[in-house]
Amino acid sequence: MIKELHEKLVNREISSEELVKNSLIEIENKNGEFGAFLKVFKESAIKNAKKVDEKIARGEKIGMLEGIPYAIKDNICVQDKITTSASKIIEKYEAPYNATVVKKIKKAGAVFVGKTNMDEFAMGSSTENSAFQKTKNPFDVDRVPGGSSGGSAVAVASDMVSWALGSDTGGSIRQPAAFCGIVGLKPTYGRVSRYGLMAMASSYDQIGPFAKTVEDAAIVLDAISGKDIHDNTTVQKGRDSFYENLKPNLKGKKIGIMPSLFEEGLDGKIKKNIEERIEWAKGQGAEIIQIDIPHIKNTLAVYYLMVMSEVSSNFAKYDGIKFGLSEANLENSKSKNILDVYLNSRELGFGPEVKRRIILGTHALSAGYSDAYYKKAQKVRELIKHEFKKVFDQVDVILTPTTPTLPFKFGEKSDNPLEMYLADIYTVPVNVAMLPGISIPAGMAEENGVQLPVGMQLISKWWDEQNLLDISAGFEKFE
Repeated sequence: MIKELHEKLVNREISSEELVKNSLIEIENKNGEFGAFLKVFKESAIKNAKKVDEKIARGEKIGMLEGIPYAIKDNICVQDKITTSASKIIEKYEAPYNATVVKKIKKAGAVFVGKTNMDEFAMGSSTENSAFQKTKNPFDVDRVPGGSSGGSAVAVASDMVSWALGSDTGGSIRQPAAFCGIVGLKPTYGRVSRYGLMAMASSYDQIGPFAKTVEDAAIVLDAISGKDIHDNTTVQKGRDSFYENLKPNLKGKKIGIMPSLFEEGLDGKIKKNIEERIEWAKGQGAEIIQIDIPHIKNTLAVYYLMVMSEVSSNFAKYDGIKFGLSEANLENSKSKNILDVYLNSRELGFGPEVKRRIILGTHALSAGYSDAYYKKAQKVRELIKHEFKKVFDQVDVILTPTTPTLPFKFGEKSDNPLEMYLADIYTVPVNVAMLPGISIPAGMAEENGVQLPVGMQLISKWWDEQNLLDISAGFEKFE
């Protein structure tokens, strides 16, 4: 899709201004129903589109993303724009700088149209935890779009924009991509800079793209990846283009399947769709290999222990003093001392899920518990990485469902945090092991008379996004 739009721009079959205005019309017509966007920047988007059109008129070469509208999840900083992370505590925070990914995309010439809704500070799997609005699944507005990057997923799935950026800490790109029937890519930890991403859990967070096709995801990954002096976890791995080297192929590829992941707890309709694709892949020349990762059963426990601990540490800065909401400044302030300011500001500013994670994380890091919980979880994380490494000596990719269920209805899991956390059971291992993973559409399934999307996840070894994208593009040819 991006390639076709690029060619139309180059051939002057359409202008960037027309593309952007079409995008803004789609947002105006659909956002009231779906709630994907928190803020739209109409004037600056049209102004930037006109600059691209002037460049084309002068006969200058344009890049693949240049002139094409896109959206950004509201936990990624855009200079001089309000960045809220869908939280009351920083609802008036104006970012003083651009995130590295924003700088890179700006350099690539894509046109930024708006900020998308999310679970507050990326904590959730349904986009029900936003302090401002609900985002609804475009296939059924009574159902969630997934989370925490639900707004970005819906913006792409409903054609409001061609592509969007999200962040993925435990599945927050891949799970909503599955629920909305699009492609969502979580790169290797360190492939894309986190500078300017509002941290939830620093050793898990990663920025990545939502797109309609694997090819589009490869184009965006080319634009945003690379080493960054502001993020010392980033690495420069080669200079080749994922898009230019994309070769859709399944022949001779070794695909690992864990039988235990297709048993109890997986919706039968999802299982059927994915098994059909596994059989089809065999016919395309792929070799299906049964694998086992013994400690994968511990990944959810490792993930939530470590993430909540890192949340507790990262969120100490939201104290009502440095920036953001301060209860002391309110007319009806009840604060009598500095401790009151801290406690009252956090009580007013944070939603229930954020408070829950801060409390659990603070407990896990407290004296007498950090060795038993956080440090032990770190050790098990290393063990899980080692087990993945052994498996990748045998296979090119691992194939799993993306989600255990089809998109669920609003309120269905919100009263049961543990059940909500289990929605990430297939995606979390990727973040625990810092691997790259992608969710691609795997057909539709009917539930109560409604056709809903199914997602299929592919995982490759560290820094092997090229192979991951090649095999994923191979599956797109499923008939």
